[in-house]
Formats: sequence, structure tokens, C-alpha cells
Amino acid sequence: MRSIWNGAISFGLVSIPIKLVNATENHSVSFRQIHLSDGGRIRYRKVCEIDGEEVGSGEIGKAYEEADGTMIPITDEDLGSLPLPTAKTIEIVAFVPADSIDPLQMDAAYYLSANGVPAAKPYTLLREALKRSNKVALAKFALRGRERLGMLRVVDDVIAMHGLLWPDEIRAPEGVAPEADVTVRDAELDLADALMDTLGEVDMDSLHDDYREAVEELIAAKASGEALEPAAPDSSGGKVIDLIAALEGSVRAAKEARGEETGDGEAADGEGEVAEVTQLSGRGKSAAKGAGAKKKASGSRKPAAKKSAPAGRSTAKKKTAEKSAGGTKKAATKKTSERRTPRKRASA
Repeated sequence: MRSIWNGAISFGLVSIPIKLVNATENHSVSFRQIHLSDGGRIRYRKVCEIDGEEVGSGEIGKAYEEADGTMIPITDEDLGSLPLPTAKTIEIVAFVPADSIDPLQMDAAYYLSANGVPAAKPYTLLREALKRSNKVALAKFALRGRERLGMLRVVDDVIAMHGLLWPDEIRAPEGVAPEADVTVRDAELDLADALMDTLGEVDMDSLHDDYREAVEELIAAKASGEALEPAAPDSSGGKVIDLIAALEGSVRAAKEARGEETGDGEAADGEGEVAEVTQLSGRGKSAAKGAGAKKKASGSRKPAAKKSAPAGRSTAKKKTAEKSAGGTKKAATKKTSERRTPRKRASA
């Protein structure tokens, strides 16, 4: 890999010659601007605003623009005269636990390669010291005309360096969190935990850029004169109507994708209780209207109470039924008695 910077790591009185190599690369598909009428390439030309003439790179310098538009020329000699101890040195200033670095500060990543045979021993010493301490090194270095902050850590058998933003470059998250007073119930948290457990872990190497692949297929088809079928629009987006239902559906889908049993009959909390939906902000009127309609529909499904007959009529019917039943019973007893009594034989 081609190095982009040569210098040394300053580790106390130890100096380690190193090369700086980009640890990442961009695989995005880039496009050019063209003239739609004839397909000609559109190029940018650097033109002076005063005389309107196009200028070459050798005639272009730097300047700082003040608020009123005034340009203050700054030359390379001016910048070179400034004290910059880290111009060719990655100066380690502290060793700290890795979790003390806010991921928001992380910027570009680089590999540090030992530059030459004499650098191998001190390079290995620093690498093994970082491994055993479970710490990272904070360092200052200069790259592309400005001093930067960096974090050194071990990746496999290589020392890697992450460029860090300065603490005052991190904006406070003011006005970003939801302002509405939202209550999250235990049932919802249980479903969220279940979804997280079901999704589980992932092999990072299996993740890839689906959109980039689709763009590459489109370019290949256009180049060969073929036509691709337009993809169907994704209709899965939209507002969350029922948070519990959405979580339950997500858990079922994740289990199906992993080939596990969904257990549709089980309740969210495992005790057979039905979880209620926490009302989301902005749903006041529609939620109340929906709840009222649900209550009304539920009431309409109740069976109507049977009308009771008048007391007199009911009593009369009861007596008639008893009398009829009694007569029937007596007749049946008489027939049975006759069948059981033997007839006297006629005398000769």
C-alpha cells in the first residue's frame, strides 16, 4: 500500500520511524456531469473574478476571507514559519482506557507501518505494551497543513491510528431529543429486548452495499443496451400505528428468517397478559376516536338479554306442565302394574 505520510512516533525518548497508510477505501460509484443534449463532459474552470481570465494551478495561492469579504493572502512560507512540533512526528501525549474516547470524535483511520529494519523492535515494543495495558494512546500529529488529534490502538499485529476531532468540534445535542413526555412500559421494553435477542449477532463480513451493487448492474445493463425492470417501491415505511404490534411482528419476522418457531400464541410478557399500547404523541384525536369506535363495536357484540314472561303466565304454564307430567306418570305406572300382575287361569 502506498504511504501518504512519513515521519516518526515519539514515545518518550523513543523514536519509531513509520509510514502512514490509509486503512480504508471508498467503493462508491462516482458520476461525471455531462451536457444532456450531446453527452459532452462538463468541466470546471478556475476563473479570476476580477479580470475573468482562466488561471492555472501555478498561479493560485491561499487567502483567508474575512466577514466583510476582504482577502488576506497566506503563503506557504508564512505557514512554514509557524511552530509546529508535530510536523513530522506523531507525539504520544497520554495512555487512556479505550472506552474514554467518545465514538463521535472518530474520524479517518490509518495503519502505521514500521519504516525500515531498525524501527521493527521499538514498533513491536509499543504494540505489545498497548496490548498488555488494554489502553490506547492519545497523540498529536500534523497532516495536510493542520495539527490533528489521533488515537493509536492495536489491530491484529499492526498499530492503527484513528484521527480524532478536537473536543470543541463536537456539537452538543441540544434540541435533538424528543420533547414530548413519553412513557415506555415494561411490556414494550420486553418486546424490544426479545427483538434484540432474536436478531442476535451478525458477521460483519456478510454486510455489503446493496445500492452500490444495483447501480453497478444498472451501468452494465445500460452499457450493453439492455433494460432493467424498475424495482417495486418499498411500501413498508410509514407511521407507527401500534407499537406493540410492530414489535411483535418484527420478532416473528426475525424468528422466521432464522428458521425458529414463532410462537404466535404466546403473549409478549410470557404470562398471557395483553399489553396495552402507549399512546404516541400526535395521535390524540385519532387515538381517542379509534378507542371510542372500538368500545362501541365491543358493546354491540354483547348478546341481548332475554325478555322475561309475566309472572302469572309463567306460573300457569308451570302448573299445567306439572299436571300433564303427573297424569302421564300415573298412566305409565298403571300399565306397568298390569303387565306385572299375572292373569288367573280359567277353571276347567
